[in-house]
Amino acid sequence: MQKTNAMRILDKNKIEYTALEYDASDGHIDGAAVAKKTGQAPETVYKTLVTMGNSKNLYVFVIPVLCELDLKKAAKVSGEKKVEMIHVKDINKFTGYIRGGCSPIGMKKEYKTFFQKDALELEKVVFSGGKIGLQIEMNPKDLEKAIRVEFCEIIK
Repeated sequence: MQKTNAMRILDKNKIEYTALEYDASDGHIDGAAVAKKTGQAPETVYKTLVTMGNSKNLYVFVIPVLCELDLKKAAKVSGEKKVEMIHVKDINKFTGYIRGGCSPIGMKKEYKTFFQKDALELEKVVFSGGKIGLQIEMNPKDLEKAIRVEFCEIIK
């Protein structure tokens, strides 16, 4: 398996994780399909969303795949008046990743990252490993060793 930026950062910081590969050849890359393909409970699988605030700063939000980001809560925790999702065409430009393979770890720049606080109640969470067909499973408490992350209430 070829290492992604996310995996290299976890390795460098000696953070334990498991790489979960899945078949993405059918084009189904939504979170529920990824959970099923990796044999994970959907409540443990998280998606990475990238937003832009009024200040033009970018923020990353990581939430359970079956949930929806509350943009008002997102704006509040980021200290912005308002945040909006970035356009899909801009994901690679800002993160170095593509839609469906965007990991909160190993982006082009280290953006302020907010993780849904419920993750802290789980022993393991699963999120994109940095490419379609690859997920990372790890203890959410170890995320702070790899990225600047805050755990807070950000879903509807």
